[in-house]
Amino acid sequence: MSIRNKLLSINAILLFVLLLVGCSHDSSKYSSENSPPLPKSSTEIVEPENDESSTLKPSTSSDEKNLNGTETNKEPESEKVITELDNTNGNSTSEKKKEISLSKYSAQEIEYARIWLQLGPTQDIDALSVQTFHEGEPLNPNDETSANYPEDVIHLSGSRLAEGSITYSGNGDGTINVYKVPHRWDGKYPAGEQFYIDFFINDTKLVKVGTGDNEKIVELIDKMFIQ
Repeated sequence: MSIRNKLLSINAILLFVLLLVGCSHDSSKYSSENSPPLPKSSTEIVEPENDESSTLKPSTSSDEKNLNGTETNKEPESEKVITELDNTNGNSTSEKKKEISLSKYSAQEIEYARIWLQLGPTQDIDALSVQTFHEGEPLNPNDETSANYPEDVIHLSGSRLAEGSITYSGNGDGTINVYKVPHRWDGKYPAGEQFYIDFFINDTKLVKVGTGDNEKIVELIDKMFIQ
């Protein structure tokens, strides 16, 4: 082998050694301690960060704050709606009562209803009977010795005997004279005229009649039977 060939062989060996050293140095950067992190899997669920600053909070408008800059105790919208509905219903009920008019009824019908509502022994009745007894008619038609009515009177009674009755005459000033005439006469006859004068004519009661409730008046007029 010539000297030139030997030199080429030595240079080749040195170059090979240098390459090995260089590769060894580069691989040290990728050791288990310094290896780059693996990429995350695409199926990994990323939980949101629990950052209070990132939580959306409703803003407070300026009209919901008092002069000190703090929030006022504002009524919840749902409760506000309920309150408004309640107020509306209350007003409607009140207005409905005011709207009930008695204009289409006669003065006599209104009078009969008011008197029964004020003096009637029983309010829960199916019908209200109205009968007129004229001056000169006997208080007790079953007794020939009965005294007669000194004036025209109105006799109000329920549909059943137990519901009672009212016999009265009007004075034209909001008052009436109430006679203590029974709905049915029971007793021994003849009783004598003076008996009727003392117990049923002279013992009348003066009563002032109120206006009553229009709604109840209308209900009672609808049950009225005028003879």
